[in-house]
Amino acid sequence: MPEVSMLPVSAADDAELMSTLADLVNKVYAVAEQGLWIDGAERTNAAELAGLTRAGQIAVARVDGAIAGSVRIQDLGDGLSEFGMLAAAPEHRGIGVGRELVRFAEQRNPGRTMQLELLVPREWSHPSKEFLAGWYGRIGYELVRVGRLDEFYPALTPLLATACDLRVYHKALGAPPRDESGTAKLG
Repeated sequence: MPEVSMLPVSAADDAELMSTLADLVNKVYAVAEQGLWIDGAERTNAAELAGLTRAGQIAVARVDGAIAGSVRIQDLGDGLSEFGMLAAAPEHRGIGVGRELVRFAEQRNPGRTMQLELLVPREWSHPSKEFLAGWYGRIGYELVRVGRLDEFYPALTPLLATACDLRVYHKALGAPPRDESGTAKLG
């Protein structure tokens, strides 16, 4: 079973770790988003991940001490949180890495609404994106909005190899369990 935890802020200064995470995310997204981006476009880099780690937004899954996956978790305000950049290492697929990363993100945000965004090609069907849409639906996420990528992230539009939409999903998370005194018990 994967063990998931937030990276400490100090991990941002570990150049090798940040490079390893960037390589993992880029490798996973190169397959999951094949055909969506122009050649050479990458999902992230070590500097961006260092900044997100400093902001306390990166969680990692480990299997036998090795990085098996990662996810970005952020507070968007007004009772809304989001997870993104979800990546499970190919060599650790099928053992629940993605499921544990999502569960961890959800457990850190009880009583809130969790959001995720899924980039999909507008004029054709991408097998990875169809799989993810089905998986997110099975774990309780509902489609709440579809928009053109340029509505959300106009700076990314020139990097697209095909017209894409961004599907926004939400899941209302239950309130945290409480002890006898009524105090919320957080994980």
